[in-house]
Amino acid sequence: MTKTKKKEKVIDFTKPEKITDEQLKHMQEMLSIVNKAHFEIGTMESRKHEIMHGIEDTKKGLGKLQEEFQKAYGTYDVNVVDGTINYPKENGKANKKD
Repeated sequence: MTKTKKKEKVIDFTKPEKITDEQLKHMQEMLSIVNKAHFEIGTMESRKHEIMHGIEDTKKGLGKLQEEFQKAYGTYDVNVVDGTINYPKENGKANKKD
């Protein structure tokens, strides 16, 4: 039987162990910029999420308002510029309850 020899770890003292201080500083600055950008994106996404919820709440409110118009006027088709009610062409009259 032959015994295998353990290989000794050879340290090469001609290779540097660390990058230069200038390189380290530059790398840290670049990573800081990336981290700040990620934080800003997160902040914007959070704000976007809040705005999207606001839109949904407003749409629900608009739906309720349209239901009120439908009950009161027989239609919810209203000109948003001047408030004119656009009645259906079949009768042209409001469904008023006396």
